[in-house]
Amino acid sequence: MATTKRANQADIAEKLGVSVSTVSRALANEAGISDTVRREVQKVARSLGYKSKHAPVTGNPDKRAVALVPLSGAMGSLASFYHGIVEGMRAQAAEDGIALDVRLVSEDQVTLDFIAKQVAKSDAAGVVLAGLDPSDDIVAWAAEHDIGVVLANGLDPRMRLSSVSPANFFGAYMAAQHLLDAGHRRILHYTFRNRPTILQRQRGFEAAMADHSDAVGTVICSNDVKTRQLLDDLLAGRHDVTAVFCWNDSVAVSMVETLMGPDTPLPPYFSIMGFDDLPIAGMANPRLSTVGVDREAIGRGVIHLLARRLDGDLTVQHLEIGLKLVPGETVFSLPAR
Repeated sequence: MATTKRANQADIAEKLGVSVSTVSRALANEAGISDTVRREVQKVARSLGYKSKHAPVTGNPDKRAVALVPLSGAMGSLASFYHGIVEGMRAQAAEDGIALDVRLVSEDQVTLDFIAKQVAKSDAAGVVLAGLDPSDDIVAWAAEHDIGVVLANGLDPRMRLSSVSPANFFGAYMAAQHLLDAGHRRILHYTFRNRPTILQRQRGFEAAMADHSDAVGTVICSNDVKTRQLLDDLLAGRHDVTAVFCWNDSVAVSMVETLMGPDTPLPPYFSIMGFDDLPIAGMANPRLSTVGVDREAIGRGVIHLLARRLDGDLTVQHLEIGLKLVPGETVFSLPAR
């Protein structure tokens, strides 16, 4: 006997001619969706027999959360990174019956007073901070008012808040090892000092270099040396290296044409590694070698932890999402000696 396929959000989206994201947001009772669209989505969901795994399609009014996403990240070079995280959060929130209100904010806005106002406006019991590192007063306020806070693409080194991030240490170790396997022994890591997650990438690089007694690693921070200056230094031979590993794809791609173009004075085996596998990495010519991050899995993991917190589980957890090497075309083997 044939079985009937269970309706999903894609079925609802197809029937209404809208995106799956719109369906997810409407089912989660999220702000930014008109009442007309919300009613139509819920009407079609009922007609198709769509059922959330954990709650009615209208969402649980007792489970509300606000997600704050950095405006610079959402609009700049990391737009696709945060878009993937937000889509994962929205989809999982709809399945878990959490009403998730996603808001784009400027980083300098995210003060204790600002967050408190956003929570009050949304009548939220939980907050997601995406790519935003909270101050101590925000952490203390959340504990005092029993507000669940989960960090997306973040890390609290003191383990006061649950968080979900890529496995940054091991991903950077993987990237450095890829260069080492190609014979490179003098490698420069270009990094950014301000976030705990990025510091983990530096530590992963340093650990990989330390595992090879004949390898020499150089670490330079963009806080101290801007990209243009580093490019000039590399072209002038001021750094005795044969490869560069950048903390993200955007920076790495900006180096490809200069360091690998037809007029470069660098040797043909000079190599560049990125991190994140953003769409820009695939657009680069040659295709950037990098480390792939499952952004949707980060978003879904955040909502899993938030749902547990809203159910009263006070256990602090740090979830790391596994990564994969994307070999690309910008890592070359050194010639045999």
